[in-house]
Amino acid sequence: MSEGTQLLDLRGEVCPLTFVLTRLALEQMEKGEVLEVLIDHEPALVDLPRSVQMEDGEVLEISELSRGVWRLVLRR
Repeated sequence: MSEGTQLLDLRGEVCPLTFVLTRLALEQMEKGEVLEVLIDHEPALVDLPRSVQMEDGEVLEISELSRGVWRLVLRR
């Protein structure tokens, strides 16, 4: 995680709470800031990026950190 990037660890959370918590975190950020989200709920891997983009956010990166754990890098 780079300096200025916020981390939101949502491992153990499921949809739609993953989106709700991500949206709340993004709303607290300035436009252009980056949020790194950790998830382990596979359906969120599809739903979360789509929902963020619908809210005018940007998905910068999606990567699998370990088996069943993904990192999404989002920009407000």
